[in-house]
Amino acid sequence: MEKHSKTRVAIIGAGKFGARRAAAAAVHPGTSVVVVADVLADRARELSQRIGCAATADWREAATRDDVDAVIVSTPTHQLAPTSRLAIGAGKHVLAEKPFGRTPSEVLPLVELAAQKGLCLKVGYNHRYHPGLQKAHELFTSGAIGRALFLRCCYGHGGREGYETEWRTQAGVSGGGELLDQGVHALDLFQWFAGDFREVAGFVTTAFWPIAPAEDNAFALLRTEGGCVAQLHASWTNWKNIFTFEVFGETGSLAVSGLGGNYGPEHLCFSSRRASGARPEEECFKFPEEDHSLELEWADFLRCIAEGREPSSSGRQAWRTLQLVHAIYDSDPNGRARAWRPSDHRGVRPGAPSRLA
Repeated sequence: MEKHSKTRVAIIGAGKFGARRAAAAAVHPGTSVVVVADVLADRARELSQRIGCAATADWREAATRDDVDAVIVSTPTHQLAPTSRLAIGAGKHVLAEKPFGRTPSEVLPLVELAAQKGLCLKVGYNHRYHPGLQKAHELFTSGAIGRALFLRCCYGHGGREGYETEWRTQAGVSGGGELLDQGVHALDLFQWFAGDFREVAGFVTTAFWPIAPAEDNAFALLRTEGGCVAQLHASWTNWKNIFTFEVFGETGSLAVSGLGGNYGPEHLCFSSRRASGARPEEECFKFPEEDHSLELEWADFLRCIAEGREPSSSGRQAWRTLQLVHAIYDSDPNGRARAWRPSDHRGVRPGAPSRLA
């Protein structure tokens, strides 16, 4: 691919999050947004006018243009893999929204193709770029709390009027429900901190919203080979928005709460255990600034392209996250944990056709 002073970008998908991705890319001095594509031509045109680029309703043309180096894919889930595949096949670096696809089998060929072509393939798990979580990860990797014993995450909201009609609740489009919407962020963070998991148990329920076979609540326990356990509850019936992420180690703990906006201000509390059993020493950090995670993620993506290295939340890592999702969907109905290896879950889980119908 010919070198240019700026990375030339196509945005595929001009919805709410695509517009945020476009804005994050447009403000970076190393980026030139060339075109916005959306099957709704008016929506593509409106966004293109805001950031000063071309617009088209032909996403295939936009993803394969000669004057494009990288493609941001910000479509509903069922279109993420086919759009990314076209862009990678045309030699473009790709940043695709999470969860990257509906099943592991949809995305593995893309991971392999990007590796063959030497392209940067990143999936948009922007929570890794929130300041509280970044600071927590920095402290954790420095050994501040010792070996991880367990992790815990609660993430959810209560939906909104008409939520049951939105595309993300339609299993054929989204591939699932809340587990594939917000739960995947927690699974990605669990792996970022604790590494690979080897045992999985879980339940998914449709407790309130009339969206079956999609779920509105997901509960999971995961365990690494070294014995670290992660606990997840992702919910669309948590009537007050919530995000908490905690890591407990041998010598202390890290607790992140809030993501800004309706989730409340972002905080991190770092506690150090006292051998005497006295109250732990605690240091708290506040992050009152606006959410800049998308800008930080985009800047990291550009650095990975320039340096030729695998990005954080790479396509391969996102494939493994999808494997975890389907291992949870496959869990023993009696709640018994079972051994699991990533290579065991390359395809669609048993019973998935009803979820994807």
